[in-house]
Amino acid sequence: MLDYLIELLASFCAVVVVLTLHEFAHAYVAYRCGDPTPKWSGRLSLDPLRHFDPVGLLCFTLVGFGWAKPVAINPSNFRRYRLGLGLTASAGIVMNYLMAFLLYPLLLVVVFYMPDVPFLFDFFYYLTSFLFAYNLSFFVFNLLPLNPLDGFRILDAVDTRKGKVYQFLYRYGQMILLALIAESFLCDIFVRFGVLQMSSFDILGWFMTFATDYLGWPIRALWGLIPW
Repeated sequence: MLDYLIELLASFCAVVVVLTLHEFAHAYVAYRCGDPTPKWSGRLSLDPLRHFDPVGLLCFTLVGFGWAKPVAINPSNFRRYRLGLGLTASAGIVMNYLMAFLLYPLLLVVVFYMPDVPFLFDFFYYLTSFLFAYNLSFFVFNLLPLNPLDGFRILDAVDTRKGKVYQFLYRYGQMILLALIAESFLCDIFVRFGVLQMSSFDILGWFMTFATDYLGWPIRALWGLIPW
């Protein structure tokens, strides 16, 4: 029980860092592209409380993917409309991948050099593991081209035709996303109660695991070249 509480605390702390940096990146890039809206709304800040969505935070802490409050922007303020829209939309996911790259060595330091002090080692091992995994997870999750995720906003910036696929994703993206999250959450509950076969039906979980393992490989391989 104590080990689970330590894991849950480390997960929460990692979520705080990941979500805050992701949303701050959106706000900062939008501001640099000419839109003062994020600054006016108080989002140009590293204060986690300005960025959290309670439900998204809970989902992220418990199942490894979730969301924060979207940063309000006014694209008409951008000096170059489509460029500003695209850069702002991609800023959060770029930040997540960059942080996964920069924070992975901390996990290696904990594994190879931190003394095995009861509870303290467990906390820092979980924390650094989650920081790496959640940054990759948020990176992949937000690349999905489903409204209102960053992947859809990138699509919105580059798709000038706004055809049938765009309209479908715009209209039904949120419902599809919520259905995938709910299905993944239910599968996770069954697995926790010993019905391990349900992991095979976790569509979003399977995709996230595959994508994060694949995209995390260059980071692990590069830092693995250093003789720790």
